[in-house]
Amino acid sequence: MFGSIKKTLGIEGVKVEILVPEEIERDSGIVSGIIKMTSLTEKNIVESIQIKMVEKYARGRGKNKRINEYVMGQIVKKGRIYFAKSDIIEVPFSLKFVHVQSEMDKYEDLNFFVKGMVKAAKTIKGVSSEYAIHVDVQVKGTALNPFDVKVITLK
Repeated sequence: MFGSIKKTLGIEGVKVEILVPEEIERDSGIVSGIIKMTSLTEKNIVESIQIKMVEKYARGRGKNKRINEYVMGQIVKKGRIYFAKSDIIEVPFSLKFVHVQSEMDKYEDLNFFVKGMVKAAKTIKGVSSEYAIHVDVQVKGTALNPFDVKVITLK
């Protein structure tokens, strides 16, 4: 009885880890890495893997704080992957992304003198961006699918 509940909830099931560089070139337009999967149970069937890069854009302070998430790139790897308890599965990936700059970011990159003013304006307004790679793995027979999120920096 507990075995079927564990399998449905994904307890002791497939564990996912993203292996990507901490820093990625903004202008490269591509990020490469590896998805590492392990498990404590036998007979695991991965049906698909969804990988996406997201920008979490926050602005404002207190009650006026607003947060938006923008998908910069996304791929879905379909196809079944079978593996057992002691197996370590590594799936390489290359994700293309598009980094869209705001008008303020464009001014910041324009020249050295404007850069300081733009940074000050962003600090006053509470503007920040956080970038992350999300991986969601669809496992057959599991209600709660395993996932991992890795925060990265764009330089």
